[in-house]
Amino acid sequence: MSFRDLHRKGDPFILANAWDAGSARMLAALGAPAIATSSAAHAFTLGRPDGGTVTRDEALAHAQALVAAVNLPVSGDFENGFGHAPEDCAETVRLSAEVGLAGISIEDAALPENRAYPFEEAVERIRAAASAARALPRDFVLVARADGVMNGHYDIDEAIRRIRAFDAAGADCLYVPLPKTLDDLKSVIAATDKPVNVLVAGPVYSLIPRADYSAMGAARLSLGSALARVTHGVIRDTANTMFGSGDFSPLSKAMPGGDVDALLG
Repeated sequence: MSFRDLHRKGDPFILANAWDAGSARMLAALGAPAIATSSAAHAFTLGRPDGGTVTRDEALAHAQALVAAVNLPVSGDFENGFGHAPEDCAETVRLSAEVGLAGISIEDAALPENRAYPFEEAVERIRAAASAARALPRDFVLVARADGVMNGHYDIDEAIRRIRAFDAAGADCLYVPLPKTLDDLKSVIAATDKPVNVLVAGPVYSLIPRADYSAMGAARLSLGSALARVTHGVIRDTANTMFGSGDFSPLSKAMPGGDVDALLG
C-alpha cells in the first residue's frame, strides 16, 4: 500500500515518529505501517532544544538515514520548510523527494521567531510547496500544518480558516496540532474532505483510543516527539534514582539485549 493510500478518513493509521535508525527499525519490526521524523526528537539527539535549531541539510541527512533503515514510507517533519520564502518551501519539497521521503509536513510558524506567518503568506508558502510536489516524478504527500493554536498565536477559528485555504492551495493532508478541546478537533476534521492528521500527545489526546479517533473521521495519528520524550523520561527517572540514592533497581526492567537485536535484525 502506498503512503497516500494509508490516509483514509475514519480508518487512521499510526505514523510512528522515530529519532534515529535504531528506533525506526524497532518501530517497523513492531508493526508500524510508516515512519516519520520528529523535528524535536531529532534536535534532542543533537543536544539541542526544539524550534528551528536544525538546518535543512541536517534534517535531510537524518531523514535519509531513516529511509535507508526501513522498508516503509518515511515522512519528514520539516518545521517551516527551512526558510520564510515560498521558494524555500518548494526547494525543500524537491530535496525531500531526492532523499527518498514519501512526503513532508510544513507548518505556519515562522521559526525561529515566536510568531505565525500572516495568513496570505502562509497560504502562498503551501501553494508553492504543493506546486513543487505535483511536479515531482513520483507521488508525494504534502501536509500543511496550522500550528497557531498550539503555539498561542491564534484561535481555532483562524486555524480552520487556514486549513481550508491550505486545502484549496493544494495540500494533501491537513493538521492542527493539539486543539484545546475535542469539539475543536471534530470541527477541524469536519472542515475539509481531505485527510486530517491528529497529534497523539499530552494529557488529553494520548488518553483517547484509536477507535474514538476513527469515529471522529481522523485519517492519521502521529506521535510527534512523545515517544522520544517517554524514553527521555525513563532516563531522567532512572538517573535520579541512581544518582540520588544509589538505587540501580530500575535497570532490572531493561529490555533484554537479545530482544533488541532481534528487532534490529
